[in-house]
Amino acid sequence: MWRYLPRCRHGQAGTRGPYAPSATPVWIGTWSASPVSAAPATSAVGGPSGRAGRSVRNVVHTSIGGTAARVTFSNVYGTQPLLITGASLAVRAGDGAAAVAGTLRRITFGGAREATVGPGGQIVSDPVVLRIPYDGDLLISVHTPAPGGPVTTHPHAVQTSYLADGDLAQDESGDAFTTQVRSWHHITAVDVLTAQARGAIVAVGDSITDGVTATPDHDNRWPDVLADRLGGRYGVLNQGISGNRLLEYGRGPSTLDRFDRDVLARSGARTVIVAIGINDVLRAPHAPTAVDVTAGLTELADRAHARGWRVIGSTLAPCGGHPRCTAAADAERLKINTAIRRGGIFDAVVDFDRALRDPYAPRRLRPMYDSGDHLHPSDAGFARMGRAVDLATL
Repeated sequence: MWRYLPRCRHGQAGTRGPYAPSATPVWIGTWSASPVSAAPATSAVGGPSGRAGRSVRNVVHTSIGGTAARVTFSNVYGTQPLLITGASLAVRAGDGAAAVAGTLRRITFGGAREATVGPGGQIVSDPVVLRIPYDGDLLISVHTPAPGGPVTTHPHAVQTSYLADGDLAQDESGDAFTTQVRSWHHITAVDVLTAQARGAIVAVGDSITDGVTATPDHDNRWPDVLADRLGGRYGVLNQGISGNRLLEYGRGPSTLDRFDRDVLARSGARTVIVAIGINDVLRAPHAPTAVDVTAGLTELADRAHARGWRVIGSTLAPCGGHPRCTAAADAERLKINTAIRRGGIFDAVVDFDRALRDPYAPRRLRPMYDSGDHLHPSDAGFARMGRAVDLATL
């Protein structure tokens, strides 16, 4: 479900043509994840412990390919410097922690094998020359020898990554990576060098965008489905945070507070799909009004438009049956959706409400699209969302 809006304050909606591939290779995001918090297990009494003496092997899924890659490492939630003494990038073999033979590459920083990331900071690696596959898995390994951080993470990754004792960042076999985790550690973005992709699209939102109820290790969150449909022509970057709110700190900074960092700073991106607001509405008894949420969405759109971005807005999906979705909360949700559909905020709308609702009980999710909690979609629901985005609006 989608529609063009007849007119936007910032010009006629739907007039911008598709991007053309660059004549020369440029850096475009293929994967990203918003930093959310410091991992509790890496904070110790008397100071942060980090992952001292351990190696983390993150598994990430690409949305576009390229001839080289660069990785962003973050210590944004660290209170102490993060020392990296070994890091690598490889193409994943199969479903475990092993690399495809001959693809593991050492990651360097300004030509050095080590890097120190200050508290609250980040660092971008040197380009790693490697054929990066579209719609494939990469392994990004990091060794941290000493206490530091604590570790900046993205929990609820819905993707298995791995831990091992010792400096195993350069290990191709993956045999020692026997501890499994469902969060990403240290990393927040992977860009690829490409002359084929046309740019990147950012999806920003809450747990529904983050995909917390998707089947793990299947890459079937709704932005993944959208990426599959785009077939490597555009990168799709998932900047969803479970529990996130538009207006106030929830889990992680509010979308208003993190918008510049998590959206506008993404490499090669000029389109954002905004799918946020339900956690604000469900925050009884201190929930903001529909007017407040609509004003926040307008601010996001204005900030993106000021940078020359195209902004697609989504309606809020049904939540009837969820304990916090009271009649009053649902009334505010419907008011927000009316304002979004009316126009004047976004360049186009993807109507997740109409796509997911039960035709016989429109304030509830259709049973086949309901994960069971009456708020978060099932795999079928995520697939429906990814298909609801009209590619011509991007």
